[in-house]
Amino acid sequence: MDEDLSNGDFLDIGKADRSVWLMKCPVVVAKSWKSQAASSDSQPVAKLVLSLDPLKSDDPSSLQFSMEMAGPETGRIPKSYSLNMFKDFVPMSVFSETSQGRVSLEGKVEHKFDMKPHEENLEEYGRLCRERTNKSMIKNRQIQVIDNDRGVHMRPMPGMVGLISSNPKDKKKTTPVKQSDMKRTRRDRGELEDIMFKLFERQPNWALKQLVQETDQPAQFLKEILNELCVYNKRGTNQGTYELKPEYKKSVDDTGAE
Repeated sequence: MDEDLSNGDFLDIGKADRSVWLMKCPVVVAKSWKSQAASSDSQPVAKLVLSLDPLKSDDPSSLQFSMEMAGPETGRIPKSYSLNMFKDFVPMSVFSETSQGRVSLEGKVEHKFDMKPHEENLEEYGRLCRERTNKSMIKNRQIQVIDNDRGVHMRPMPGMVGLISSNPKDKKKTTPVKQSDMKRTRRDRGELEDIMFKLFERQPNWALKQLVQETDQPAQFLKEILNELCVYNKRGTNQGTYELKPEYKKSVDDTGAE
């Protein structure tokens, strides 16, 4: 048995039948107990008080549990608490694990308690809770010094100006701003149609990319105009280009003849 328990793969169940009480306590109490447990001076942290009505000794509901903080440094933490006992809960057991990885069954939960301050301490406890909430909402601002970042976080966004590296070797290499990255302003629709007719007088077929460069207009806006004035060639020698619809071709030819 001892040989098996020395191995972390086995569970020690020597205390499986031991009765254990499970208690839910406020955060301030848990922190106080944890700090006292970490100290070298091992002292009791609280005192459990059981009150019994002798006239109703057979009635389980006559049992009253309370707890008194016994730590030397409780500060503003309320000292008196009432324990509400529950019997209807899911069966549970308590386990422990050592730093060497040994797992043990410490016992079976017999009673479950909720711990809350006595009525005379509720006001002080409420004040502590509000202070804790306010502290959690305060954002601690920090100043961080960034070393050797070469100004990357201070550079303008692409599309505003050409990016210039702070490295002396890369100063000659500048990134030009693409025309497509700049925001184009729409012209008046009638004015743009006149420009389009003049362009088609110059040559009968145009690709969308060429027209965007010639007119400096948004591609989507140009498509709306082209769908009204032109036919898109999907095949043939002029595939991928636009040309005027026959009715507009005639008006352009008449204007040219005049």
